[in-house]
Amino acid sequence: MNLLSFTCASIPRVHGSLLLALILSGCATTTPTPTPDAARAPAQAAPTASAAEQAPSAPTTATVLAPSASPPVAQTSDRAVDLKANALMGLQGQNDIWERIRMGFAMPDLDNDLVRNREVWYASRPDYFLRMTERSRPYIFHIVEELERRKMPTELALLPFIESAFNPQAVSSAKAAGMWQFMPATGKYFDLKQNLFRDERRDVLESTRAALDYLQKLYNMFGDWHLALAAYNWGEGSVGRALARNRAQGKPLTYSDLRMPDETRFYVPKLQAVKNIIAQPEAFKTVLPLIQNHPFFKSVPIDKDIDVELAAKLANVSLNDFKALNPAMNRPVILAAGTPQILLPWDNATVFENNLQSRSGTRLSSWTAWLAPRTMKAEEVAKEVGMSAEQLRAVNGIPPRMLVKAGSTLLVHRPDQKEHNVAEHLADNGHLLLAPEVVLRKVFISARQGDTLAVLAARHGVTAANLATWNNLNPNVKLTAGKKLAVLVPSKETRRLSKTTPAAGKGKKPSSTKAKAPAKPAAKSTQRAAQR
Repeated sequence: MNLLSFTCASIPRVHGSLLLALILSGCATTTPTPTPDAARAPAQAAPTASAAEQAPSAPTTATVLAPSASPPVAQTSDRAVDLKANALMGLQGQNDIWERIRMGFAMPDLDNDLVRNREVWYASRPDYFLRMTERSRPYIFHIVEELERRKMPTELALLPFIESAFNPQAVSSAKAAGMWQFMPATGKYFDLKQNLFRDERRDVLESTRAALDYLQKLYNMFGDWHLALAAYNWGEGSVGRALARNRAQGKPLTYSDLRMPDETRFYVPKLQAVKNIIAQPEAFKTVLPLIQNHPFFKSVPIDKDIDVELAAKLANVSLNDFKALNPAMNRPVILAAGTPQILLPWDNATVFENNLQSRSGTRLSSWTAWLAPRTMKAEEVAKEVGMSAEQLRAVNGIPPRMLVKAGSTLLVHRPDQKEHNVAEHLADNGHLLLAPEVVLRKVFISARQGDTLAVLAARHGVTAANLATWNNLNPNVKLTAGKKLAVLVPSKETRRLSKTTPAAGKGKKPSSTKAKAPAKPAAKSTQRAAQR
């Protein structure tokens, strides 16, 4: 089943009297959508588009030409789009998810030339906007549900349009990842696990939970949604300092009055522009796909390790569709101890459970975790676990000329006799630690008057025994002044590998808004060029 083919036929029928009550309740609270009536002000020139705005034709990537001079505006009005007030939420009388989102709008509107500029940008790219909204189909109902449960504005359900174009596999040049674009350190602060087997910054449920936790924290800190969003992009420390600077200079303390990088200056206008288009798509000549107001996926528990391909097969979904709902998986196996549930399209969940039950007692995983007992070459590991070195490197991401350090966790073929699941401590904490292989080169040194092998060895950071071996000398030999000896030292290539190849699982030093040592969050601006 393709993700985009899900229909309301998948949801159980509602009892007639309850349905009538829901419809009447929804009708009592729905107001007609106003229409714009005059020409908009001309848009300003825009900065380079953020990565979320650079979406290609394929639905899993994002690259479009950056905006240049503003094209003709796609609708007419001299004021901001009128938006519906916050009303009844949930499944009451709303035909699709867009109507439900509109009824939950609760943020103050931003109305300025930057908003006009972004409206023009999105409205002049209807194909991109349609791809982006289609990509939200599997996730947006869950996000709206969570926002309503927390009593947060439903505008925030549109934020992944700005962050990642709703691509859970998006990764920025600064190593921010997932639909909500968490940096590694921020993810750890909000309990998003990142290890050899999964990266919860991409997980649909966990990343949404963490993003809304973070946004609530920022709103509680600043008491203003526009400032909270600026902090989500720029860092709360940066926003706090900008507010302090304005306060000291007697300037207003609003988002529009702060001095900030261009990326942050356009961040809230982008969200407002998307909000306006969602509010009145016809005014912008934009078509929104029909996304029914009901759950797209269902969470299904698993209690045994299972190969990703087998899980997709048992659910009768394509591998791509399975990965779209379970994007946190880093390896070709799902470890039950670390990932006790998977997400499946609603109808396919039952198919999976029935097929899984029919395979009761059979082994579901062809992979297991292996702990390196000592520092080894990949070829040595491969021989020990019965794999080819090429396959071991490929499945574990081991670059050439790198050693696997002692204590590393590797994914290897599961022996026929091994029936147990991978232990929880490995499933939750498995990391691959690498070090460059030492490539030695020979240099020559000269002995001075009174030097011994021990003195020379200490001077050059080697052992006396090695120095004797390299030169075929007796360890107690007496050296004459000027005698030349060979010494093996690490090559320049080894030093280069040490500097440029970090240990697997270690991100760059946080540099984004979500680099979350809370006392000193760092800025993320200027680093989103390859983000989505």
